[in-house]
Amino acid sequence: MSTSSLSPDSRTRTVIVVGAGFAGVGAAIALRKAGIDFLMLEKASEPAGVWRDNTYPDCACDIPSSFYSYSFAPNPRWSRMFARQVEIKNYCCSTVTSFGLSPHLRLNCEMQKASWIEAEKLWQLDTSLGLLRARFVVMACGPMHVPVTPGIPGLESFAGTHFHSSRWRHDVDLTGKRVAVVGSGASAIQFVPAIASQVTQLTLFQRTAPWVLAKMDFHISEKWQTRFARFPWLQNLLRRALYLQFELLNYSLKFPRAIARLQAAGLKNIARGIKDPVLRQKVTPNFSLGCKRILQSNNWYKTLAQPQVQVFSGIARIEGTSLLSTSGERCEADVIIWGTGFEVAEPPVAQAIFGQSGQALSAHWKGSASAYLGTMLQDCPNLFMMCGPNLYAFSSAFVMIEAQVKFILAAIRSTGAKPQASITVAPSAHQGYNQAVQVALKKTVWNSGCSSYFIDRNGNNSTNWPWTTWYMRWRLARLRPGDFTSG
Repeated sequence: MSTSSLSPDSRTRTVIVVGAGFAGVGAAIALRKAGIDFLMLEKASEPAGVWRDNTYPDCACDIPSSFYSYSFAPNPRWSRMFARQVEIKNYCCSTVTSFGLSPHLRLNCEMQKASWIEAEKLWQLDTSLGLLRARFVVMACGPMHVPVTPGIPGLESFAGTHFHSSRWRHDVDLTGKRVAVVGSGASAIQFVPAIASQVTQLTLFQRTAPWVLAKMDFHISEKWQTRFARFPWLQNLLRRALYLQFELLNYSLKFPRAIARLQAAGLKNIARGIKDPVLRQKVTPNFSLGCKRILQSNNWYKTLAQPQVQVFSGIARIEGTSLLSTSGERCEADVIIWGTGFEVAEPPVAQAIFGQSGQALSAHWKGSASAYLGTMLQDCPNLFMMCGPNLYAFSSAFVMIEAQVKFILAAIRSTGAKPQASITVAPSAHQGYNQAVQVALKKTVWNSGCSSYFIDRNGNNSTNWPWTTWYMRWRLARLRPGDFTSG
């Protein structure tokens, strides 16, 4: 390695955290509190991850704000029960400042490759600012990171503008335009109602109608914000109540009767917003609630019932300004907005991680991501993945993040102060754990047969956590010495 390729800040760190979204920031806070030397890399010019990137109209969280935040850093000044994007982004940025992370943060520094150097028992990271080295690496790149844009035949012939919802073109005025929206997922149900009144025609192309429940959203008054600030235990009590509510909801998805009751609520939500029986049929899901991500909105169905809005089946091809659906329906469009989500089942970062064998992690996964407790990877000593495979539950991401951080700190401490010590998950532990996960998932609604981003190209569920989040926290709170090998 030539010195000319070294980063200006080239000393070997104890830990490098890749990504400054909520997962990376949470890990960095814990490392700083523990007095562990670390560096946090962020490819963009500011932190906040998906809450920095997603700026589409009415972008908001679908987890209540008091629960969608660090338990140790409550924000009493949320203006709504479900916070909007700007507030969430500001919360992340202010957390970076208030916990003194700025000196450890390198912005505009993109990790391009991570390679394990066996002889030195450390990781070498190729970045846009040069080479960096560390004993441990925490990959906090996020599962909702790389947008998916489908390869629709004829797209090159489209004369208008098209963009993904996570890369919103604020310079494109939609007023009076004919707009086609492809996809009816979590982003679309927020931005479609927000733009529908601006356009002359809005055509929604949906392959599968989602289950959309009413959203219990409301403004939080100044009085209540002041109460939360003055009496922190009040907001903590609310957080605990929300945790229990989501835990019960997550657990209830194991029982057909509970799912049926939730589906009845979803059907009532459709009936409130749509009177036309033909349109109702188009937007009524044909799969069990919970098989795909459960969505929440109070104005989705009302918007679809507006006269300038039409609902088509999935998009088949594009012919100039004409868009054709799989059912043969045709519309004209000036703008296409892709509400087609992200690459979740196969995290792109796996192509940039090269472990002991010298092979990319993606070559080991072969389309089915797996990890020990969603955190440690085979062939990758001293490397941890935040929000990894099979950790998704219908709850707050912060439950997962804080549980993982405790596990990561325990694993780092277990290696002691030796400069060349390493910790790796034992193959038997990795295999046994993942077999148990897949067996448990077979009995869940997520594996009940619908097509979703939970299921990878091999037909495995590499996304969901099949048990309670209480059990997740319990498992991640304990290192089992027999599950690891040291080097």
